[in-house]
Amino acid sequence: MHAIVKASGLAKQYGHLLAVNRVDLEVFEGEIFGLLGPNGAGKTTMIRMLTGQTKPSSGTALIADHDIVHEPIKAKERVGVVPEVSNVYDEMSAWDNLIFAAELYCVPRSEREGKAAELLNLFGLYDRRGDKVSNFSKGMKRRLTIAAALVHKPRIVFLDEPTTGLDVQSLRMIRNLLKELNETGVTIFLTTHYIEEADQLCQRIAIINQGKIVALDSPEKLKAKAEEQHAVEVSFSASKDLEGRLKNLKHVSGVLRVGDKFRLYVEDPSEAVPMLIDFCRKNDLKIVSINTIKPSLEDAFVKITGLSPEIMAIEKERVKRGESLG
Repeated sequence: MHAIVKASGLAKQYGHLLAVNRVDLEVFEGEIFGLLGPNGAGKTTMIRMLTGQTKPSSGTALIADHDIVHEPIKAKERVGVVPEVSNVYDEMSAWDNLIFAAELYCVPRSEREGKAAELLNLFGLYDRRGDKVSNFSKGMKRRLTIAAALVHKPRIVFLDEPTTGLDVQSLRMIRNLLKELNETGVTIFLTTHYIEEADQLCQRIAIINQGKIVALDSPEKLKAKAEEQHAVEVSFSASKDLEGRLKNLKHVSGVLRVGDKFRLYVEDPSEAVPMLIDFCRKNDLKIVSINTIKPSLEDAFVKITGLSPEIMAIEKERVKRGESLG
């Protein structure tokens, strides 16, 4: 397999802060590759270096065999970039945005209109092509931003948090579009705080923590690394003020609230059942449902990064509200 992205010893220093710490990384042509990490881990800095927006402090990065620092034009011709915040122009129409993007990317004049029409159809925006972008929803702006990044037929598209803050319908549409793009041969490199999104889309995932790649594998192999930590999901006849008491139980290493259920992290699931029966008796509760669940990609992420389930839940809530986590 040919590596379309190859980083060697890539580092970025901001004053005393080492945002990215000597990263070695390969992304293979034709794959969907995900970069996961907690808040401030270095994800956006990585994308900015790989796309030529920020110069590395040290190390090298090749895009389609072209050095992003020493051959920036050749490298950027092969790249489409979708930043976390949509960068289309509100005062222009969707059509004019794509034509302008085509001009910026030096798409031949004879091909611009055909490419704009093709992309607007693909992204379900053709009927609104004459409307000003200021009248678009957040999901429509996101789709137009991705379309603009594809106007010059790049071999790889970098997307930084492509679905943050979107409604469910827009989120599902963009995920499906990314799958369809990948099926046409476009390599996808994305960062996301939605761990479920990475699990659904990516063939391989790198986890970055404190500027270093701490794990890199397929989602299933990453999940297998969390097998030694088991989880039991339980719901009770009442759920108010139980989290603190569940955390204090003898064999429980962590508790995560999941809707009307509680996910308890335990070393041995067989010990959890009698313990929970005893807990219910003491607190005048009944167990409504109880299940032992296989480790998820989120469990693997928590295990690898050391990020507690509670902090993970806080970050997920911030993402749902559309807040930038960096």
